[in-house]
Amino acid sequence: MESATAEAVSRDRTVSAKVNAKGEITELKFHTSKYRTMAPAELSAAVLDVIGRARAEMEQQVADAFGSLAPGTPESRAEVIRGGDPSAFLADLGLDEPPGHPRT
Repeated sequence: MESATAEAVSRDRTVSAKVNAKGEITELKFHTSKYRTMAPAELSAAVLDVIGRARAEMEQQVADAFGSLAPGTPESRAEVIRGGDPSAFLADLGLDEPPGHPRT
């Protein structure tokens, strides 16, 4: 996975982004000069969209590669990877409460 990358291209093919397995942006390309005439909000949205889609693709690649080695269900692991609520994942592990927090 060290050399794995994922790439997304905007729908109009103006911009693309590539990320590594850590989700870090390794490449951002503008394929046409259209970006020069785009409104700032439109350009920002296009860049954020391709970065988000590239990261989602990479998350899926990592989950597919290591999913069988990790505890929990695929759904609970995916929720944690996306930065969501870890409650289901902790429950899968038999840990209903975070460490250091007594049960009430």
